[in-house]
Amino acid sequence: MAVAELPLADTLARPLRDLRISVTDRCQFRCTYCMPREVFGRDFAFLPREQLLTFEELTRLARIFASLGVRKLRLTGGEPLLRRDLDKLVAMLACIDGIQDIALTTNGTLLANKAAALAAAGLRRVTVSLDSLDDAVFMALNDAKFPVARVLEAVAAAAGAGLVPVKVNMVVRRGVNEQSILPMAAHFRGSGHVLRFIEYMDVGTTNGWRLDDVVPAADIIAMIGAHWPVEPVEPAYPGEVASRYRYRDGGGEIGVIASVTQPFCRGCTRARLSADGQLYTCLFAATGHDLREPLRAGARDHGIREQISSIRTAHPPHRPRPAGETESRNVAHRRLAAPLAHPGPQHNLRPRRQVIQGRQGRP
Repeated sequence: MAVAELPLADTLARPLRDLRISVTDRCQFRCTYCMPREVFGRDFAFLPREQLLTFEELTRLARIFASLGVRKLRLTGGEPLLRRDLDKLVAMLACIDGIQDIALTTNGTLLANKAAALAAAGLRRVTVSLDSLDDAVFMALNDAKFPVARVLEAVAAAAGAGLVPVKVNMVVRRGVNEQSILPMAAHFRGSGHVLRFIEYMDVGTTNGWRLDDVVPAADIIAMIGAHWPVEPVEPAYPGEVASRYRYRDGGGEIGVIASVTQPFCRGCTRARLSADGQLYTCLFAATGHDLREPLRAGARDHGIREQISSIRTAHPPHRPRPAGETESRNVAHRRLAAPLAHPGPQHNLRPRRQVIQGRQGRP
């Protein structure tokens, strides 16, 4: 299948360059902002294996997306390393014409033992989640008694395997872990890794989100800059979600992802594919588009390609507020995103099942 010279654009002229592929909806963590235990408890019904896309199906879809202009793939979950033999999928994806970059977002629990195999298979980059260096704070957030030291071992293993620079994502929630901002910055300064702070955001209907919980990205940068002066850095590529800063003394780089106070929807180049084959054109889309059914019904690549093109080009840029969403939440997001004439967090929030396919704060 030929590689597109020009990427497929949507009705807002945003090119499709990045595809997030969820390989599982399961995770060992029960992060309070993503998969709280009171919802995702022992009796929660995760997807049965037969409903998950196979590696061959994922590779076929990735090849079709590459023909439409996708150049970057990111494997997500749930926790993607729970999917057995993930390095085999990476190797299959790495053979697709047009794919220039394959990355992975992980909580780090299984990375130390798998980093070398993943890198050998063709993985280029890895992002590891770590919300505090304080064990008590971190374990309260992940609700799985998983210690900080194990995550730091995973970061070191990834770097040792050549997956550099490692990106470390910290979701910041006011009153919970904001006191960890400076210790995290101090720890990763000069390490060669890139620490990124993510505004706590509403990703569904179960995390008890409130605007009061958000520590704005501007406040985070001001806090760090008061200790170690920083200056902005130009985006590495069009549509980059993180605003980049570097320490003026050469101590490295940090980033902030201001999903709430500075929505990046206008330049978004992403789509998301859930573990069961639903295509989402937006993190906040209320419903997905089923690609598994035609895939398993014998549709040809051309037909699936046309279906994806139709979804991308015909989907209206505005989405009405869903029933049940509070006016206060809607008004708050609209106020914060007022200068941006585009879809964003003030619109539909998709059901929890879809949310965990893309993971909170895992751009």
